[in-house]
Amino acid sequence: MSLAMTRQEREMFLADLHVAVISIPEEGRGPLTVPIWYSYEPGGELRVVTARTSRKAQLLRKARRISLCVQTETQPYKYVSVEGPVVGIESADLERDERPLAHRYLGTRKGDSYLDKTRQDPGHVENVLVRMRPERWLTVDYAKHALARGQGHQGRESPEQR
Repeated sequence: MSLAMTRQEREMFLADLHVAVISIPEEGRGPLTVPIWYSYEPGGELRVVTARTSRKAQLLRKARRISLCVQTETQPYKYVSVEGPVVGIESADLERDERPLAHRYLGTRKGDSYLDKTRQDPGHVENVLVRMRPERWLTVDYAKHALARGQGHQGRESPEQR
């Protein structure tokens, strides 16, 4: 049995709340690989907000492509890795882009407090919205392996437990 997710499974997984790890090519070095908040709706574009003058934004303008990976931290492990072209870099809007992202990751009250505090930080004054169109997907859902063997994930041991 394949461990790959179906299109619907992978898109729903990517749309769930995860901290992503983004990778952006950098000439003469390994790629810049850092954790990041993002948003995604099935069938749509992946959206990231970052500071206009950040290393991420500078590299994105040059590379015009990104890879992003999200995963579970508990068994049964799952991950979705997606790669595609940057289809837009534009000024981020507080209400359209930044507030929904802060609320997604921190909740309404903490998200608003975070935005109030970071709006005073020169590094957060001018943010950009980066939009990526997913083209290539790589997925694994190890729950499918456990189900194929007739086991639930509670019965599987991690390497640390062996």
